[in-house]
Amino acid sequence: MSRLTDLLRQAKALNPQMGADLEAEFRALSKRRSFGLVFERHRPEAVDLPHCPARRGDTVRILPPRGSTARGDRRLWKVTRIERSDGRADLVEIGTETPKECSVSVDDLVVVAAFRDPIYPGLVNKT
Repeated sequence: MSRLTDLLRQAKALNPQMGADLEAEFRALSKRRSFGLVFERHRPEAVDLPHCPARRGDTVRILPPRGSTARGDRRLWKVTRIERSDGRADLVEIGTETPKECSVSVDDLVVVAAFRDPIYPGLVNKT
């Protein structure tokens, strides 16, 4: 039992009406708000893997132009095809109703791993 439940039980013993009123308010609050160990609701986490080469099927972001101080494109893209001869990658946008398609240089891509995606192929042993 939690400390709050114990206090409600003690309040009911001293004054049954006040205890019942407090318990009703506690139940109303507990339906609106989580108590105890609470994880915040947030957008799914992702991490950029800048040294991992892009492959077909990877999720990527397009980097801003070299030397630019502008913020990069935060949209996520899926690599559909990589043409090794000219170093270009065909991409399709992820998470939109009408996905856009584009072709960019492989050097302008950074691989993105979502929260539950395995990243061990991108890890490098430095010993």
